Amino acid sequence: MTVIVTGGAGFIGGNFIYYMLKNHPEDRVVCVDCLTYAGNLSTLKEAMEHSNFRFCKINICDREAVYGLFEEEHPDVVINFAAESHVDRSIENPEVFLQTNILGTAVMMDACRKYGIRRYHQVSTDEVYGDLPLDRPDLFFTEETPIHTSSPYSSSKAGADLLVLAYHRTYGLPVTISRCSNNYGPYHFPEKLIPLMIANALADKPLPVYGEGLNVRDWLYVEDHCRAIDLIVRKGRVGEVYNVGGHNEMRNIDIVKLICKEFGKPESLITHVTDRKGHDMRYAINPTKIYNELGWLPETKFADGIKKTIRWYLENREWWENIINGEYQNYYERMYGNR
Repeated sequence: MTVIVTGGAGFIGGNFIYYMLKNHPEDRVVCVDCLTYAGNLSTLKEAMEHSNFRFCKINICDREAVYGLFEEEHPDVVINFAAESHVDRSIENPEVFLQTNILGTAVMMDACRKYGIRRYHQVSTDEVYGDLPLDRPDLFFTEETPIHTSSPYSSSKAGADLLVLAYHRTYGLPVTISRCSNNYGPYHFPEKLIPLMIANALADKPLPVYGEGLNVRDWLYVEDHCRAIDLIVRKGRVGEVYNVGGHNEMRNIDIVKLICKEFGKPESLITHVTDRKGHDMRYAINPTKIYNELGWLPETKFADGIKKTIRWYLENREWWENIINGEYQNYYERMYGNR
């Protein structure tokens, strides 16, 4: 089948493309990405060598371009990873998050309605549920947890989720939604916690931690997430939401200390900075539904996943160093500017 993957030059989308090329070589994979600051075409360098892979520089808000692609490719499945996703940036500039995350989602689903689709899958986040108190470790997010957003980012993702479910109910569009916990692994953009700490520790730079670093996140190795999405798309029930969690709850400060230990760096590098506005305290997912229906469980323990992640960043310094110095933004022009 032909699968359109939006946001495929980003972190999770890029990993999903490699998962697809490895595990479903019979499928055609079409990547749609407008290459914003977080989209990095060099992430897809090896994918470009596959005959059943195509890259298209398209903004999902560009209805004409999206419809043109659907006419060319006649996709069977659309998996929408494309999103503005950094909470701090959403606090500074909410409008672009609403544009991409909500209106862009509508354009993609309108294309699915117009040209026909076997499945539209929306990749969402556990942040739509708000947060959980630190003193109630017995509480977890389920698919029935009410939406209670904290930031413009999570609000835009929640709005998109509601729109997806509305398109299913109103138009009969065959949709599924997954809400995941914090991902980590290869190709993670260096402004995020784990890759930022790795890069700064290697350079003996300060390791900035919001507040006391007591915020708890449920960490999910990105390959486990890709496997879950694949299962949902192929076997999940239409119109359903599936929570995808890692069962790896960690405090931010403990992750930073662990990275210091791995590199033999002093904890004196840790610098506590003013906390983020509206900072959620704890995320934790109950993945019982996806286990009961599809047999999915996370396979990667955090202790193993963080070692694999650190090793990848050590072996691929050029990738993230180019991002830090801004060189990655010139990659597309070097590769395609004269074509």
